[in-house]
Amino acid sequence: MGKTKQLLWFQNSTLLQNTISQGLVSKAKNVYCVLGANSETIKNQVTSNQVTFIDNVNWKEGLSSSIVAGINYVLSLENIPDAVLIMLADQPFVDSDYLDLLMDTYHANSDRVIASDYVNKNGVPAIFPKKHFNSLLKLNGDKGAKTLLNSDVTNILSILPTHKKTLIDIDSPDDYKELLKGRL
Repeated sequence: MGKTKQLLWFQNSTLLQNTISQGLVSKAKNVYCVLGANSETIKNQVTSNQVTFIDNVNWKEGLSSSIVAGINYVLSLENIPDAVLIMLADQPFVDSDYLDLLMDTYHANSDRVIASDYVNKNGVPAIFPKKHFNSLLKLNGDKGAKTLLNSDVTNILSILPTHKKTLIDIDSPDDYKELLKGRL
């Protein structure tokens, strides 16, 4: 991107602040934010004190290292959560309604991974029950949880969002230009 993606401006906020805000107004009990490169600069731009930041010192190892850092953190808590919802800062149209839909689906199917349905594959946002935390700790590289979400090993329930643009990622400068122009 040539810039810190999390701090790109979107609807009077940054991409990261938008993501955090949606998490905070959702049914989620806690909101954690894993940061790697430029973490101090990014933290200084977040306006909420209701989010817990987790430093990923291994960020150069790719997206999976952030998942591992987050899971290690929640495993260190006195009350380990029954599940974690993993989401990304570069999906500006993931809103609290969609997050709540995922959480409601999880509560009705708590033995299953709840994934976002990209029609031909599963992805994040996704909810992983505690029994999958060890599998998440084994992830490596820059693929995140994609391999796990698209394996036959995991009992997955895929949720198709109501709106087509919900799962759009901002992965390039051109994507960001289209976002700003309202073309996504």
